[in-house]
Amino acid sequence: MSENYRAAVVGCGFIGAADQVSGTAIGQQVENLDGTHFGALSGHPKIDLVAGSSRDEGRRERFKERAGVRVYADWKKMLEEENLDIVSVATYAPSHAEISIGCAQAGVRGVYCEKPIANRVSDADDMLSTCEQNGTHLVINHNRRYNPNGKATQERIASGDLGDLTSVNLQWATGRTGGVGTHIIDAMCMYLGQRVAAVSGTMDLAGKPDCRGPEFKDYGTWGVLRMDSGLMVTVDAADYSVLPAQISINGTKGRAITAGDDVEFEYWDGRRDRLPSQKGELNSMDRAVAAMVDTIDGNAKLPYSAVESVNVLETIVGFHLSHDHNGAWVQLPLKGADRQREVLCA
Repeated sequence: MSENYRAAVVGCGFIGAADQVSGTAIGQQVENLDGTHFGALSGHPKIDLVAGSSRDEGRRERFKERAGVRVYADWKKMLEEENLDIVSVATYAPSHAEISIGCAQAGVRGVYCEKPIANRVSDADDMLSTCEQNGTHLVINHNRRYNPNGKATQERIASGDLGDLTSVNLQWATGRTGGVGTHIIDAMCMYLGQRVAAVSGTMDLAGKPDCRGPEFKDYGTWGVLRMDSGLMVTVDAADYSVLPAQISINGTKGRAITAGDDVEFEYWDGRRDRLPSQKGELNSMDRAVAAMVDTIDGNAKLPYSAVESVNVLETIVGFHLSHDHNGAWVQLPLKGADRQREVLCA
């Protein structure tokens, strides 16, 4: 039997370390998450969680007590001393690229990074290229990719279950196109098996305070996306919206309405069909870590490439660029200086 993989978490906060003190500070509950990095790593039989890193002393001490691991204030020192195979990067997006690249260069075999992939498309490019050069498997925590209902929905749409697709509608509450919208946009791309080809949008500059602090300006948005097939997608995500997070994929035979794990197919002839809930012993993050381990073992390939997350980030940046030009269409992939444009999402 092969030895277990040594793992660590960088960012011992809410989703990284299941730290409810951090969750309370942003008004969220750990129990409502679709998994945590701590839970997914510590729960896998082939992973030994050995360390964690955080700049915050309180988070370090709470994680040390909860997980029984060594803790570090400096993630670079942790990489030097721990000989790690798998690292979760659960920090804010501005540091995703530096940490993920550092892990790959240190010989880490799998990096499980929070979404969005980065704040600049150029940084995301560097993450992908460095991981590829060093043989590091990169997984971005767009967790619906690892919910079986996501694959089932994609297959039914691809089979023509909804007929010819006519439109898609996206909506979510609380604005935050980068922090929240990244999940909705990525899930939509997964269901359709397509990428976004162009963006037209207007940012909501209402000035709603970001729960992660004043340094983040993650605005809501209204807009339209054109997929690479020409299919049109409307987006409704104002800063002070209270609409439920929802994707509606509309076709000539019916529509699929998805809200997280919940997926309902509604047909124009009156039939309805709801996919069974996948909530149980395994959550989406457990499945993502299991997929990474199987890939490192050489028994499988990751079900999707992190390059899909780059297209999602380009879409988010595209909204900002379009806003700057009064809603003008922005074509993807972005080129030149636009790939350097920073968006201050979490």
